[in-house]
Order: sequence, then structure tokens, then C-alpha cells
Amino acid sequence: MSPQEMAQRIGGGLLSFPVTHFDRDFAFDEAAYREHLGWLGGYDVAGLFAAGGTGEFFSLRPQEVPNIVRAAVEEAGGKVPVLAGCGYGTAIATDLAKEIEAAGAKGLLLLPPYLVNSTQDGLAAHVEAVCRATSLGVIVYNRDNAVLNEDTLARLCERNANLVGYKDGIGDVELMMRIYAKMGDRLTYVGGLPTAETFAPAYLEMGVTTYSSAIFNFMPEWALAFYQAVRARDKDAIMAGLNGFVLPYIALRNRNAGYAVSIVKAGMRAIGRLAGGVRPPLTDMTDAELQELTALIERANAGLKAAA
Repeated sequence: MSPQEMAQRIGGGLLSFPVTHFDRDFAFDEAAYREHLGWLGGYDVAGLFAAGGTGEFFSLRPQEVPNIVRAAVEEAGGKVPVLAGCGYGTAIATDLAKEIEAAGAKGLLLLPPYLVNSTQDGLAAHVEAVCRATSLGVIVYNRDNAVLNEDTLARLCERNANLVGYKDGIGDVELMMRIYAKMGDRLTYVGGLPTAETFAPAYLEMGVTTYSSAIFNFMPEWALAFYQAVRARDKDAIMAGLNGFVLPYIALRNRNAGYAVSIVKAGMRAIGRLAGGVRPPLTDMTDAELQELTALIERANAGLKAAA
């Protein structure tokens, strides 16, 4: 699968961003992770992103990443392309890119470099170094301290054929439109704001045909039904999904910093599929919040069955 074929494939459906399973000592629980991917593998998605943001890439040891990717590739069995989170400083990111490719992934999601802010030239040098370190397709994740503008992206695309995707995590509509107007079909565009379902209808009109669904971890049927409603521009179904689940879910998520990941692992717990806690410095949701989330999930799933 060429980088361009991978990008076209992931642009045509919902994207799975699985959590990373940990045991009580916060070690990677490979058996539980594989079992979870096997369960999710029964649903139709366009791509699987191992060790992404929902997978707590920022808390993983660099040597853990290729092991997680290798497990995901084996469990996917070639049914869907597996991509992997990549990041930290440029030296670590380029080493990781090579290890991720050796582990069998088909692409990289390049997260912001660690800590520091930089210029457009500095960010471009970082992205290009990673692109040149691998033959895999690369998707840049615009967020936090790594915000590329349309001119920088255009120059990078001219120089790096394997830069094939752009994921938006900042919600700057003007910038998103400038990028899409300049780059058109040269890139595949991925929605990456938490929670992505909230922004999906508006972003579809700007050429963003897919998004990362953390909700897919614990409500796969609901997540796929919502994605299909978005692609069909079914306003009634979209608003029902937003009001019935997404907006109350966001209200829970916003109670504490870092809950964007914690609430996903809590959702796993709510349906009886344990993934362990989040690694520090994140904190898990409280028992009372878990009860609220469990009730919300049960109502949403009941509504889905009633509508079927």
C-alpha cells in the first residue's frame, strides 16, 4: 500500500483510535490490548491508529511504541491499514518512524514535538526530517505548539511525496479553509478536535471526510451510525446524536483537565471491557462520574436499538 493509497483509504470511513491497555502496575497489557482490537475488528472502519493520543502516546516509553504497533498490525491482519503515533523531539521522532515502519505500520500520525515552540521553518525541518526517515505515509497533526500554515504545508508537500495527510486539532476555521483551498485533494483531511463528533458536520463542508473517534472504543455501533449520519448530512440524526449523547458526554469530559482520555477508559469500564487506568500525570474519573457515564451510554445504546 503506497502512502497515497493509504491516505485515500482512511479518508473514506471512520477511524479507530484504540486505548492502550495497562495492568495495575501501568505496564502494557498486550493480551488485553489484542483482545480489544479483535473485538473492534468486527466493525467496519477505514483505519486503525495505534499509540495515538487516545492511546496515551505522550505517556509511553519510546521502546513501547513499536511493540504496541506490532501487536496492532498482527491483530488487524491486513484488513485495515494500521498507523501509529510518532513524536517527541526530531531525533527521537525519526528513530521512532523507522521502528514503526519495521513493525509493519502503513503510516504515521506526527504529533507536535515535545515542549518547545518554534518558527514555521523550524517546524518544517522537523516534519521533513521525519518524512525522509521513512517511506511510510505521514499525517501531520496541527495542534498546540505545532501549527503549520498553508504555505508551509504546500512547500513540505512539494518536497515530500509521502506527506499525505493533515489532521486538525485547533479548530481554526479560517486556517482550515486556507489549507483546503490551497492544497485541495493533495492531502487527506482528518478531524482531530476532542470530541471529534461535535465538529464533524461543519468540518465535512471543508473537505474533512473522516475523523478520529475515541467513542468507537466503547460504543462502536453508535459511532459508526453517527459517522454515517454525518456523511449523509442527515441533520435530524446528527442533532439527535449530539443532544442524546455527545454534548452530555462533553460536559462530563470537561470536569477535569486530561479527561479527554480518562473518559474513554471509563467508557470501557462502563461496558465491562477493562483497559486499566490512565498513566500519570492523567487521573481517572471518579466512581460517581463513572456511574453518570454508564447511564448515559446505556440510554444512547437503547436509543440506537429502538431506531434500528
